[in-house]
Amino acid sequence: MSISRRNARRSVRILGLASASAALVLGVSGQALACNISEFKAEATCKGEKGQITVTDRDFSGQKATVSVFLENNGADEKKIGEQVVTGTKEGATIVFDEDWAPGAVYRVNVNVPRFINNKSIEPNLTAPATACKKEESPSPTAPASESPAPSASASTPAEDSATPSASESSSAAAPVSEAPSNAPSAAIGDSNLAETGANSNTGLIAGVAGALVVVGGGAVYFGMRRRGAKSGS
Repeated sequence: MSISRRNARRSVRILGLASASAALVLGVSGQALACNISEFKAEATCKGEKGQITVTDRDFSGQKATVSVFLENNGADEKKIGEQVVTGTKEGATIVFDEDWAPGAVYRVNVNVPRFINNKSIEPNLTAPATACKKEESPSPTAPASESPAPSASASTPAEDSATPSASESSSAAAPVSEAPSNAPSAAIGDSNLAETGANSNTGLIAGVAGALVVVGGGAVYFGMRRRGAKSGS
């Protein structure tokens, strides 16, 4: 009888230790699985024309997690978008960060759960969609090239044509300008016919002087010849 009781006690002790060990292992493994970083999900969404970053926590153990979102630039944190605390649920608890993200922007989502997740980031980093939330207004259609106003005549005229001197300018430039003052008297009113035929106003005066010189010269020659004849006769 004593031997059987002793065996029974040992059996009870062994079962108790096994049960406690199993409960401890199950509890630790359950908590570890519940607080795994894989239970967190982040995505870039839109609310109307405003951008948002949504983080979902599917931790059924109800642990409080601190979630921080950072804008990345060439693999480094450029600025901190915000930080919030979320308590996970089996269905998934959601927190929202207001962020008017640009298409293709990259964000790092960091999760911290004391004793379970020590500042780990959701991998890979969150990349915003290629299309922005706010639709850009399409520019008004431009008028076809054929409907553009025709150039004016002055604009189409070559520059060298405008530089060509007119007939009046060329004639005035070609005519020599006499700078020396004239001592001859001005033509009388009756001599205007000479100007109309193209003759110079001084032509009559020059002709008269020339005729007078011819007469005087002829008289001098005549009287000279008579004096020579008188001397030879005597």
